[in-house]
Amino acid sequence: MQSTAPKQTVQPVQPAQPVHPVRLAVIPGDGVGPEVIEQALRVLQAIEEATGHRFHTVTFPWSSEHYLQTGHVAPPGFLDTLRGFDAILLGAMGDPRVPDPISVGLVLQIRKGFDLYVNLRPVRRLSGAPSPLAHAPTVDILFVRENTEGEYSDAGGRLNAGHPDELALHTAVFTRRGIERIAVFAFEQARHRRRIVTSVSKGNALPHTFGLWDEVVRDVARHFPDVRLETVLVDAMAYHLVRQPERFDVVVASNLFGDILTDLGAALQGGLGLAASANINPAGPYPGMFEPVHGSAPDIAGRGIANPIGAIWSAALMLDYLKDRGRLPNGDRLAGAVLQAIADVLREGPHTPDLGGTATTREVGEAVVRQLARLL
Repeated sequence: MQSTAPKQTVQPVQPAQPVHPVRLAVIPGDGVGPEVIEQALRVLQAIEEATGHRFHTVTFPWSSEHYLQTGHVAPPGFLDTLRGFDAILLGAMGDPRVPDPISVGLVLQIRKGFDLYVNLRPVRRLSGAPSPLAHAPTVDILFVRENTEGEYSDAGGRLNAGHPDELALHTAVFTRRGIERIAVFAFEQARHRRRIVTSVSKGNALPHTFGLWDEVVRDVARHFPDVRLETVLVDAMAYHLVRQPERFDVVVASNLFGDILTDLGAALQGGLGLAASANINPAGPYPGMFEPVHGSAPDIAGRGIANPIGAIWSAALMLDYLKDRGRLPNGDRLAGAVLQAIADVLREGPHTPDLGGTATTREVGEAVVRQLARLL
């Protein structure tokens, strides 16, 4: 799966022969999630009208509100419900009324339950998006974040709660298999790009976990002699992302490091409202999950001003994934058309307030749909 870059010109996508509809599970979730997912679905509807492809969507009310009403964010056995879908489109999870481990737990259960070990996050600066990096000629980085183990493994606990000698332990779990497969995916992606992989490490201070990480990544690199490997310590990586973002092509990182660095990357590309992500297992039998990075943003929920670009971009990643899975002919070209429509709207407007404009979520979504209709 590749992160399709917007091109200067996009060839019209020819209407497809009738195929079985793509089965799409939609979880709007919390906060601004329903608002931005509505616009992503409007983009998919525009594709239906232009190409003849069909998306059969089933919307699930699983959310923090659902938890407050039923005691469950999602009903027991919800993973079995999702198994038969081709993909999952998620808005956001998180509500101040519900502890984060409960609301966000749904996302983690899907990632681990379906072994979606790749978290793919493109960081690309598009013309028209404000960025603090006026000096950078280009920002086009594909972050490949390990998604099922590492620092977010649920290994640990607390002892002597409330006492002066209370103890908390949280153990990062790194396995050779987990590191190897995420590294292989990163090197394969680099072959379709500029053939550079940057591995983020902290092997100098964490020699056990990141010593294994560095060792396995180097072993994988020997099987890709056409791709250059560099290893950068995570603190230095944060520095160089700001000073020389054009230096990086594909970045492979552990769960925690990838999470933090991609929020920095989102700032470089114009803000969290633009950031998209895919949770996938390239060879797995279960559906991938696609979600904007920005979270539920409860401070602006219900005001109609959330930026829908991250959700629409996530839908574009989904189209590319469905092509790779054999479920959507021309999915990669459709993804390219959506990215080009996003780039056109960012360049010409309208913009939501996070990008300095006054447009609503719906107005930006409508602008993307109009431009996409022209391209298709």
